[in-house]
Amino acid sequence: MREIASILHVDMDSFFVAVELLERPDLIGKPVAAAHDSPRSVVSSASYEARRFGVSSAMPVGRAKQLCPQLILVPPAHEKYREMSRRVMQVFTEFTPLVEPLSIDEAFLDVAGSVRLFGPPADIARQIRERIRERTGLPASVGLAGTKFVAKLASQRAKPDGVLEIPPARTLEFLHPLPVEAVWGVGQATSRALRARALHTVGDIAREPLDSLRRVVGDATARKLSSLARGEDPREVETTRVEKSIGHEETFAVDQGDPDVLSRELLRLATRTGERLRAHRLEARTISIKVRWANFDTVTRSRTLAEATGGTQRIYHTAQELFDALGERGRPVRLIGVRAEQLVPEGSDAAALWSDDEDWKAVDQIMDQVRGRFGESGVTSARLMRPKE
Repeated sequence: MREIASILHVDMDSFFVAVELLERPDLIGKPVAAAHDSPRSVVSSASYEARRFGVSSAMPVGRAKQLCPQLILVPPAHEKYREMSRRVMQVFTEFTPLVEPLSIDEAFLDVAGSVRLFGPPADIARQIRERIRERTGLPASVGLAGTKFVAKLASQRAKPDGVLEIPPARTLEFLHPLPVEAVWGVGQATSRALRARALHTVGDIAREPLDSLRRVVGDATARKLSSLARGEDPREVETTRVEKSIGHEETFAVDQGDPDVLSRELLRLATRTGERLRAHRLEARTISIKVRWANFDTVTRSRTLAEATGGTQRIYHTAQELFDALGERGRPVRLIGVRAEQLVPEGSDAAALWSDDEDWKAVDQIMDQVRGRFGESGVTSARLMRPKE
């Protein structure tokens, strides 16, 4: 762990809503959510006034309205958010070259090398927030710590519009009273398993013998949780972000049970996934699907391939086989997704002495070239062509 709290986690507050309020100051202080006014839409961002009613990101709009009948919906404008994100990220680079964006509205910064120019990390955090406010008018919260894990926790507790520094020497004092759910990787199932063993706080995890913890959550998870609970997190701020997975999903406007429609959607999602893989010169060893049924039950299935692939047809056929294996033909589907995982650089899979994708590589290459020149409408699979009315 570092001697000073030189790792910063900067997180914009209610980013999408905050951007909208710049143009709609009349909505300041009211419960607002960035979302389309449709039963199938989900909340992209919610103001703190809306959060007091239980409204949160990724919540279906119908549920959000039930919790907060006076909720004001503002249609998201993603191009506007991307431009604001670009301005915010530019501010970060003015203080340090070591910036690791996590998403459109948050990033880790390593400011250890910036202290001589800008002062102690806490001063740098305040300067960053002030400059973001000057350039964009937006609020940001910053957490400072000796590790990425603790810095991210600190930024969440600094919200809204605040700064919280956790000196490395006081890391365990900060961590141990927190609930187990504060640890990365502790979802609902892991939380239930830990609490059933009377492990309720981060400190409880830290004090639990590793062998005992393994019996509760398995070896890999036990080692990770135990390390984080003791304040150990050796990860550095990475300026080059490597894609861990690539995928796309679609929520239908109306629950869809027609096998032909679902098959075409799998092909469309596989096509987009394959295009992104090839654009990044990556291949996937594992293909997975995600299916959410009409009753909101959600399942995921995956298959590791004999050889890595970036081919659209291999992705599609694997996804289709995974879906067929569910044995739920005709059951209404609300959401379906395709994802490529365990990514490796293109051509680096030593297992692939020859590839069943060879016949399709030329087709993918031509289609990529045409789309690159003429856009998405340049060429597509015949199965994806919609019949004219």
